[in-house]
Amino acid sequence: MALIFEKETEFEADFDAVSVAEAVVAQAADQEGIPYEFDVNLTLVDSEAIRQINREFRGIDEPTDVLSFPNLDFPAPGDFSLLENESREADYFDLESGQLLLGDIVINVDRVFSQAEEFGHSIKREYAFLIAHSMLHLCGYDHMEPGEAAVMEERQNMVLEALHITRDKSSWT
Repeated sequence: MALIFEKETEFEADFDAVSVAEAVVAQAADQEGIPYEFDVNLTLVDSEAIRQINREFRGIDEPTDVLSFPNLDFPAPGDFSLLENESREADYFDLESGQLLLGDIVINVDRVFSQAEEFGHSIKREYAFLIAHSMLHLCGYDHMEPGEAAVMEERQNMVLEALHITRDKSSWT
């Protein structure tokens, strides 16, 4: 696994943002059974930057908490069988490293802080939640329908619980 981490804005927290991101990405990948070494790009931005990205790619001119840009078109959530077609290799793998190009995650750090306060949990928990949420999107999950949302919520919670990053204040360190 390679996490390409970029900060386009300041993110001052009482934890190592890169280490937490790596742990969440690795846990989600293990849980979902990603069958290849892979790259994920994670970029931290502010509200204005994510608003511009949201407008450009989704036609929604407002900030959001996180955006996910999967590189794969999954037949079903977590189904990596499409990668068995060797003719599609150049679409999904870095030809130099051989790593699967899973996708991109863009997190609005302003929302990390405001949502942590709003939901009454730690900044670390909100940050980790948004990464887990996005990793599931990169693995083909969605939450447009109630059934999909329930599955995604359960899988997000499994990632965070495995890392002991919960809403419980004893996990805030």
